Amino acid sequence: MAGLGRASATVAAGTMASRITGLIRNIVLTIAVGTVGAKAADSFAVANQLPNSVFALISSGLLAGVIVPQIVKAVKTHDDRGSAFVSKLLTLGVLALAVVTAAAVVAAPLLVEIYAGKFTAEAKSLTLALAYWCLPQLLFYGLYALVGEVLNARRIFGPFAWSPIVNNLVSIAGFGVFIALFGTYETASGWTAGMIALMGGTATLGIVIQAGILFLFWRRAGLHVRPDFRWRGIGLRQIGRLAGWTFLMVVVGQIAGAFQVNIVGSASGEGAAGATLQNAWLLFMLPFSVIVLSLGTPYYTKLSEHVAEGRTDAVTADLSSLTRTVGIFMVGVLAAMTVAAVPLARLFTTTPDNAVAFAWVLCAYLVALLPLSFQFGLQRTFYALKDTRTPFLYTLVQAVIVIATALAASALLTAGILPLEWLAVTIALGQSVANIVQFALAITLLRRRIGPLGLGAAFRGILRFGMAAIPAAAAGWGVFLLLGGVEGWTVSERLLGFLGAALIGGVTLFVYAAILALFRTPELAPAGRALRRFLPGR
Repeated sequence: MAGLGRASATVAAGTMASRITGLIRNIVLTIAVGTVGAKAADSFAVANQLPNSVFALISSGLLAGVIVPQIVKAVKTHDDRGSAFVSKLLTLGVLALAVVTAAAVVAAPLLVEIYAGKFTAEAKSLTLALAYWCLPQLLFYGLYALVGEVLNARRIFGPFAWSPIVNNLVSIAGFGVFIALFGTYETASGWTAGMIALMGGTATLGIVIQAGILFLFWRRAGLHVRPDFRWRGIGLRQIGRLAGWTFLMVVVGQIAGAFQVNIVGSASGEGAAGATLQNAWLLFMLPFSVIVLSLGTPYYTKLSEHVAEGRTDAVTADLSSLTRTVGIFMVGVLAAMTVAAVPLARLFTTTPDNAVAFAWVLCAYLVALLPLSFQFGLQRTFYALKDTRTPFLYTLVQAVIVIATALAASALLTAGILPLEWLAVTIALGQSVANIVQFALAITLLRRRIGPLGLGAAFRGILRFGMAAIPAAAAGWGVFLLLGGVEGWTVSERLLGFLGAALIGGVTLFVYAAILALFRTPELAPAGRALRRFLPGR
């Protein structure tokens, strides 16, 4: 467990630094092109989302679900410790990424029409111009994920977690130059070729450098890799079967996301739209990335090893331990983020009114923070079992619900029942409902696959955490009101919004931890040990 703790600490520290710099990056981006009601922000959000969406799905499905278990097995069973196997996989992967990237660039006009069909003609033109600069990111996002998962499988967790920091720093510098030259530019009109190249080129350059850094750590993996086109005999049929289901997950996820982005485009330039959804999702995913991924990534390697050894009891024990540890952190974070939502939103917006609009979208996402956090372990267990078909099935259900709720929001908007300013909130809430249903299905289907999961004690612990979080949230909300609420200083400026969110969230977490300590919650001690492992010098 000491090695697991050190790996968790390395991932947590890198992820924390990456997310903080990523937060700063997006704040600088909102200064450059705005957020709520800004057409330029929505155009950039769509253009930059095209490669990001594919990367998010590939990295959490195809690569993590297929490659890690295969490499772990190859390392244990092959005489060369998996070097030949990895060479063949990387050769195939790079070729596939190159083909997909080229196809995406050629199909850019179609992709923009799918995602930004409700934009004005001017906004569509800007989106397409930015997309040509952003879509090449697909190749380098894929390389980053592919090489990173190979390093993770070899228990080299640090580079994958730390390299995005350089990407964020490049973006901060580039967006800063844009602000210095052009100021805040929220409209879709008047963009020159130089402005487009600076914005889109900055975003892509950061991803190129992020991927390149991983190759500096290749020797530590102990693998001797070279181009190898002899793919016969490496189990491509099995890999293809597993990857085939994951590819279908990509398809349904992309379709669902396209519906959301296209429909919310109706509000672009008028209120919360694509850029707001994107930045609210960033805030929503911040604790997930720092806590859940930091704890879960090393656990996934252990799960793969236990499955390879046929130790189902160890798999369920790891799953229960991960759920309880994640739960005690995430329940407190959920309470803190909910009561500090408006000051947090002020970091990304130009006025208090826009901050309130942003905060409603964030809170709609927060409804599913806990189910999404707990589902991570369930999905990785399926992947360790080399079962990607089942995750596809419950992801398909999720996608259907996402599409249905987005279409319902559009219909209500057309009928005049749903005000335009609530469109993004409704779509975000539909996403949360879909995630909750997906989580329930994942539990049911995994129980059918391996038997009792032993999560009863974990969920009883989560109930205790929730009881502690209620008075803690009340205390945080009271501080927000004492500071003036939506009319107070915590919403007046970006920097003050950060300070206000830190104060409100800090009070909430302090009260939460105090209540858990007062009632001697048994999960508090393991959580404290996990937290200390993340601190410098531990």
